[in-house]
Amino acid sequence: MERLAILVMMGLAVSGCSNIGLLSHKNDPMFDGIRFGGKAKAQDANTERQHFVSTVKPVSKSFDGAREAAEYKGIRHCIEYFGTSEIDWQVGPDTDPAALVIENDSVTYMGTCRDA
Repeated sequence: MERLAILVMMGLAVSGCSNIGLLSHKNDPMFDGIRFGGKAKAQDANTERQHFVSTVKPVSKSFDGAREAAEYKGIRHCIEYFGTSEIDWQVGPDTDPAALVIENDSVTYMGTCRDA
């Protein structure tokens, strides 16, 4: 729970930067000492941004760090587009790590932003 509170606070701080063009991967926090590449994007950007996919890599550098980075990118997406960090995860931080699919050195989470 403490980790989620920290991620939410980071997301709130970063969301203020997005309006002034400071939001980039270079500003993303490090997880387990690594800055992970990747993004969260809408599954269908043409119709709605509420359902998203968050993918980060390289998982081979730190499995736990990659999972935290994928959660962070999902939270950041929801704050940017919906003003909330509340997410219903289909595959996410509470998913059994053994059940996660690692493909091309990437981990992917899927979630739905709740309306603010």
